[in-house]
Amino acid sequence: MDVILAAVIFAVSYLFIMTEKINRAVVALAGGTLLLLTGIYRVNDVFLHYVDWNTIALLFSMMVLISITEKTGLFSFIAIRFAQQVRGAPIPLMAGLCVLTAIGSALLDNVTTVLILVPIVLKITRQLQLPVFPYLLAVIFSSNLGGTATLIGDPPNIMIGQAVDHLTFLSFINHLAPIAGIMFITMLAILLPLFRKTLKSSASNKQKLMEMDASTYLVRSPMLYQSITVLIMTLTGFIFQTFLHIDLTVIALSGAVLLLLLSEGELSTEQVFSQVEWVTLFFFIGLFALVGGLEEVGIIDELARAIVLWTDGDYAATAILILWISGLFSGIVDNIPFVAAMIPVIEEFESYGMVYLDPIWWSLALGACMGGNATLIGASANVVVAGLAEGDGQKIPFLRFMLYGVPFVLLSLAIATIYLYIRYLIPYMG
Repeated sequence: MDVILAAVIFAVSYLFIMTEKINRAVVALAGGTLLLLTGIYRVNDVFLHYVDWNTIALLFSMMVLISITEKTGLFSFIAIRFAQQVRGAPIPLMAGLCVLTAIGSALLDNVTTVLILVPIVLKITRQLQLPVFPYLLAVIFSSNLGGTATLIGDPPNIMIGQAVDHLTFLSFINHLAPIAGIMFITMLAILLPLFRKTLKSSASNKQKLMEMDASTYLVRSPMLYQSITVLIMTLTGFIFQTFLHIDLTVIALSGAVLLLLLSEGELSTEQVFSQVEWVTLFFFIGLFALVGGLEEVGIIDELARAIVLWTDGDYAATAILILWISGLFSGIVDNIPFVAAMIPVIEEFESYGMVYLDPIWWSLALGACMGGNATLIGASANVVVAGLAEGDGQKIPFLRFMLYGVPFVLLSLAIATIYLYIRYLIPYMG
C-alpha cells in the first residue's frame, strides 16, 4: 500500500509541477507533507536522510556571494563588455555564452557557473531586446555537458569519484571529457541554426550597446574589491578542492560568511538575504522529500536491482542499460538520489562475476549527467536557472523546455552508446 501511495503522490506532484498552475516550490513541499501525513516516512527521516543539505547550503552560499557582488555592478560591467566584444550579434553571443558555461562548469561546478552567468545573460538579452529562452536553454545544456567532463563538474560525478577510489580527477577528464566535447559540438550545431531566424536585434539596440560605457556601472567602493577578492578565493578553492581536502560546501559557506562580514558596513545582511532565491531553495527541499518517499518504499532501489535481472548479468547489456535507465530516470527526478541508489548496486556486480567495472561507472556518470537535460528538474543547475529566471520575471515554461530537452537527451544517449561500445565494450568483449 505504501508503495502505491508514494508513487501516486509523486506522480500527482510531478504533474502539477509540469502544468505550472501552482508555484513549483509549494507543490513539492505539499507532496512531501502528504508523505509525512500518510506515514510513508517520519520528519527525522526527511531532514536527516533525504534532504541533501550539502546541496542546499552550497546553493545558499553561492546565492549570497552573487547577491552581494551583483550590488557592485560587476556583472553588469561584464555583461556589457562581453556583448560589445561580439558587437551585439545574437548568434556569436549564444556561442560565446555556451563556451563560457561549459568551461566554467567543468572547472568549477555547473551550479556555481549558472549562478554567476545567468544574471549576465538576463542583462544582455534585456539590453538587446532578445528572447531569453534560447539563451537559457543553451546555458542549461552547456552546464550539464561541461559538468560531465570532470569529477567536480556535476554532483553525480562527485559521488561516483568518492565511491570509487581509483577514479581520479584525471580519470574523469580522460574518459568523459571526449564524449562531453563531442556532445557540446553537436549541441552548437543544432541550437545555433535552430534559433538563427528568431534571434534578431535591431541596429539601434546594437548601436546603443556599443555606445555604452560599461565602467559607469561599476560601484567603485571597498565592497567591489572585497567581492572580487572573495569570489576569486572561493572559485580557486573549488578548483583546488581535491588537493585541499575541504568539502565544496564548506568552501562556499566560508566565502559567503566572509563576504557578509566584510560588506556589513555597506550592505546589511537583511538586504542580502532578501535577494536570495528562497523559492528555488525550498523547491529543492520539497523535491528531495518527494524522491525520498520513493526511496523509503524501495521503488528506486528495486528499479536499480531489476537491471541485473533484465540483463541476466551480460556485461555489455548491463553497461548500456545503466546508461539509458540512468539517462531517462534522471530526466524525471533529480539525478543525485538515483546515483546514490545505484552506487551500492554497481558495487555488488562483482559478486556476479563482473571484475572490470569502470565502463559501468562511466555509463552511470554519462547517463545521469546528460539525462539531466531532459526537464527543468532533471539536474540541480536546471532548477537554479529556472529559479533565477523566474525571479527576474522571465519564467521558463516546463513543457516548452521538454520539447527541446527530451530529443536532445535521446540523441546524447545514442551517441554515448556508440562511444561506450567503441571505446570499452568491443575491446573488452574482444
